[in-house]
Amino acid sequence: MAFVDQAQIEVKAGKGGDGIVSFRHEKFVAMGGPFGGDGGHGGSIIFKVDEGLRTLMDFRYNRHFKAQPGGNGGTKGMTGASADDRYIKVPQGTTVSDADTGEVLADLLENGQELVVAKGGRGGRGNIHFATPANPAPELSENGEPGEIRNLKLELKVLADVGLVGFPSAGKSTLLSVVSNAKPKVAAYHFTTLSPNIGMVRLDDDRDFVMADLPGLIEGAAQGVGLGFQFLRHVERTKVILHLVDMSGIEGTDPYTQYRKILDELQQYDETILNRPQIVVPTKMDMPDSNENLSKFTSEVEADSGLPTVPTIMPISSITRDGVKDLMRLTADMLATAPAPESYRPVVENEVTEKTYTFTPETHNFTVEWVEDEERWLLSGAEIEKLFLMTNIQRDATIMRFARQLRHMGVDDRLREAGAKDGDDVRINNSDFVFEFSD
Repeated sequence: MAFVDQAQIEVKAGKGGDGIVSFRHEKFVAMGGPFGGDGGHGGSIIFKVDEGLRTLMDFRYNRHFKAQPGGNGGTKGMTGASADDRYIKVPQGTTVSDADTGEVLADLLENGQELVVAKGGRGGRGNIHFATPANPAPELSENGEPGEIRNLKLELKVLADVGLVGFPSAGKSTLLSVVSNAKPKVAAYHFTTLSPNIGMVRLDDDRDFVMADLPGLIEGAAQGVGLGFQFLRHVERTKVILHLVDMSGIEGTDPYTQYRKILDELQQYDETILNRPQIVVPTKMDMPDSNENLSKFTSEVEADSGLPTVPTIMPISSITRDGVKDLMRLTADMLATAPAPESYRPVVENEVTEKTYTFTPETHNFTVEWVEDEERWLLSGAEIEKLFLMTNIQRDATIMRFARQLRHMGVDDRLREAGAKDGDDVRINNSDFVFEFSD
């Protein structure tokens, strides 16, 4: 299965059912009165974490998700059936954000965790709710409330205790294949790993942890060069970092230079990453020049004053298995005391010394503009458009109620200020409904 760690989808919750106009007609009930029931609630869209998923592959070809609408109300005051919520499974480590505003809605980490991403509309009220002493037999009812529609961006950040970082061909995939049952691609060329590989490491003392072989970095990754952000995103979740450095010298590059370049990229992306427990792992120690390169590399690292602390250096050879078991034991020891990745984030404290209560007048956001092509006014605004959708335009009483609501919101005054004259046509945005302005 292909590894997909980003997706953009549209979710649409179900519309609420319509309320109805109905009256009692029993033979011996004089002046029976209104008896129209409410509509049922529309279904919501809910994300639920499933620990069995490892990728966002399900969202590559299916990008639109809809929930069912609620049932309409019935006679005798009966409420329509509410629609079932629609549950969508997502893998652990999925970050959900609003694609239009950029707002992060949630970080889904725990198995079974749920998030309502689009709320179903409430059912419209039947005429049983509109009876008053002045109008004991109302022919008023509401249509159901529209369900929420949202464009969402999903981003998967691999959940692993240990992350392997380093330049391409540093030996990350080989190490993972040796210490776990994972079968990553291993070849004698760069970028054999194009997506994270995950394996479970089990030690002789029954300790275990999850290790991720992350795609190789190159210089400029923090600005998106190469695999760039696709790699760095997954480092954020790890508790301990194993920084693999090739000591063989086959590539003709200096190990210490490569080491510093990786640190610089990590720091540019997120400076808190360098505060996590880290083990520097010189690899390919079975090669002829590795010991000489290791001696020079160790002295350069120890003399580097730009490091937060002098890191632990543990050379290994994945081919001969030398040093691998000791490295895994030290990694498990570090994990036992390593804090959660979230703890490295700076804490923003909002100190509130006093609370002031003020009166905020009710405001209604809408626009009025003249459309030359149609020779009529266009009335736009989320609140107005929602009110219109909940208005049963088949009945005069509900249309008159809609007109009163518009007047209360200040629509008449705004039209008058914009230059509307008696008899001008006004159209509600996103509909074919046109009414005549009366000054």
